[in-house]
Amino acid sequence: MSKVLDEVLSANKSYVETFDKGSLSIPPSRQFAILTCMDARLDPAKFAGLSEGDAHVIRNAGGRASDDAIRSLVISHKLLGTKEWFVIHHTDCGMQFFTNEIMNRLLAESLHTAKFNGEQWENSVKANGSSFGQYINWLTFKNLEQSVIDDIERIKKHPLIPKEIPIYGFIYDVHTGQLIEVPEATKIGTSTT
Repeated sequence: MSKVLDEVLSANKSYVETFDKGSLSIPPSRQFAILTCMDARLDPAKFAGLSEGDAHVIRNAGGRASDDAIRSLVISHKLLGTKEWFVIHHTDCGMQFFTNEIMNRLLAESLHTAKFNGEQWENSVKANGSSFGQYINWLTFKNLEQSVIDDIERIKKHPLIPKEIPIYGFIYDVHTGQLIEVPEATKIGTSTT
């Protein structure tokens, strides 16, 4: 059995022993949602002061406003009543260290885990790759602030998003834990036109 599997199941057993959250309602009690990155260094519950049941937290690589993230936000509002949203990207994001072309090349060479040597991504194993990566937009970016602006613009312009939902743009600093507002993004996100 996997060591990680054992650790997760052991932690869950301890959690179950003191579990007292079974009566939480489905809609988030604080009526907001956060779209952020899946990076393991980010703990939205801690940096946003959340407890179970407070908010929806939608995570993906880069915290990007992908079709699936927008789908989740629409459901969050339409069926579960969220009234405010946050888009939070972060410093030192891995999505800044590659491009669609690089990812497609790496996948075409191999499906094994690649390594970053400080300058570029490399496959240690070059066998059994696939060209199917070319059909995915990996949503990489170079400019961190611009990525927050772009995502809020994309959400705001979506025909299924009500104009009155305010969306706030922030960058989480992985070295300090601070949320830093991206004023231009918030300005776009709070506009009702």
